[in-house]
Amino acid sequence: MQVNITGHHVELTDALRDYVNEKLQRVERHYDNITTVQVTLSVEKERQQAACTLHAAGADLHAEALDNDMYAAIDALADKIDRQLVKHKEKAQARAQGAGVR
Repeated sequence: MQVNITGHHVELTDALRDYVNEKLQRVERHYDNITTVQVTLSVEKERQQAACTLHAAGADLHAEALDNDMYAAIDALADKIDRQLVKHKEKAQARAQGAGVR
């Protein structure tokens, strides 16, 4: 899994990069076929925003999270993208097992 992290009006410190990579490790445990992940961290006045686009086999997933704290925004982002990926995986498994076919 290739992770690209960019910053918009925010300096990307090693601590931020490590935190994002640590949170995305949980996502990688759920699904093996993730090719790339693009994470954008941005600041507008008092809003801290984290956005993520994940390219996996059969799906491109996108999530955004806003918070007053960047680390809290990253936490929320990881939770959102993790839920989407688990749902995608469950749907793919159901399709492979013939669910919905009568």
